[in-house]
Amino acid sequence: MGKGGDKVVSDRAETVYTWEEVQKHADKDDKWIVIEGEVFDVTRWSRKHPGGSRVISHYAGQDATDAFTAFHRTHRRQFVNKYMKPIRVGKIAPDENKQKEIDTDFRDLREVADKMGLFNPSYFFFHFHFVMAILYEVVGYLTLAYFGVNWFTFILCGLILGTGMAQSGWLQHDFGHLSVYKSNALNNFVHQILMGVIKGASSGWWKHMHYQHHAKPNVMDKDPDVRVEKLFVVGDNMAKKVAKQKNYWLPYNFQHKYFPIIGPPLLFPIYFQFMIFRFFYQRRKTHYVEFLMFLSYYVRFAYLFVPLVGVFGTLVLYEITRVVESTWFTWVSQSNHIPMEIDQDQNRPWVKLQMHATRNIEKSAFNDWFTGHLNFQIEHHLFPTMPRHNLYKIKPLVKELCKKHGITYQEVSLGYAFKDILRSLRKSGQIWFDEYYHYHEKFE
Repeated sequence: MGKGGDKVVSDRAETVYTWEEVQKHADKDDKWIVIEGEVFDVTRWSRKHPGGSRVISHYAGQDATDAFTAFHRTHRRQFVNKYMKPIRVGKIAPDENKQKEIDTDFRDLREVADKMGLFNPSYFFFHFHFVMAILYEVVGYLTLAYFGVNWFTFILCGLILGTGMAQSGWLQHDFGHLSVYKSNALNNFVHQILMGVIKGASSGWWKHMHYQHHAKPNVMDKDPDVRVEKLFVVGDNMAKKVAKQKNYWLPYNFQHKYFPIIGPPLLFPIYFQFMIFRFFYQRRKTHYVEFLMFLSYYVRFAYLFVPLVGVFGTLVLYEITRVVESTWFTWVSQSNHIPMEIDQDQNRPWVKLQMHATRNIEKSAFNDWFTGHLNFQIEHHLFPTMPRHNLYKIKPLVKELCKKHGITYQEVSLGYAFKDILRSLRKSGQIWFDEYYHYHEKFE
């Protein structure tokens, strides 16, 4: 169970550790975390962790209390706790186990949200959206089958299918976060249906990536969403770090110009497609059922559209669908994060960690639909298992919490958010350019 170390023994002969000791156990082969003052050795358990090994490993040597609470719903924690007893190695020394005021206030806020019933889903809301996810494909097919094939109906079909993919993306996000049913098994099953059968993607791959993002948003080397330095540099510190490397992939000082061309349109059709196939290949012995669901989407797509538009037309229609979905998703998702702080892990308290990395987009009926309620990105990151239709209800209380602790609560318009992506990329690219030539001139 890890490498051991100096320890203090209490009157009850229970092993007690200081934070300094716990922080020594933050290596790949030696990982301890702390939850509610209890110390756990997750070195081996991380490989069995249902949420993936990396998401729990990102908190090695740190307090994971609020992350644990955020990812595990109240009625499931007792079930989870029984698996943690065998890996408990002790507790934090009483004189060091003192909660910060912001942590105490946030945990109180979570209890208030629970009492308000904000973690209770509207089954009508989610079932309605599930039916709509199916209807988008039906309407797209009927557009060609009923009205005939011409350029107008062909493009319209692609737009309808792409819209359905984008909206299904927001819906799978709800089930992926276990926000709908009390049963994790049922949430996971529907998530696999949405991702594999309806979207032609991978539930397992999405969880592997997305849970890491939530655990450490905008944290370099931990959040896969900012692991983009082959194409872009985001934030001030990544720009400076990459600038110290002699070779570079692209002229980042022009990234604000090439981002709209190679970023949003190609993320899904190329990068995600490659990564999903790679994920299945690496796990071909354990994820074969999910892989069959994934294949069923492509079989169905070919069965529906090849008789109508031929093989080449079906390939083009598929690419139109993916480009629409990809462009939609990328502009929405990056508007909440790219303009925010991006840095190495500072081991911040949960609220500050999330607030430094996220911001909101103003509420409106269109914005709610267009973003899948992820215009309430702050509230979603603080309470990832809260059903999205309730996020706006907790917003006023979150703003009060931020005001009390002097934390900036950012909210902007949708148009400003999109423009700010390019402004941020331009700023980071210029930092890289200046730092690159300044740094390398010293060594020439």
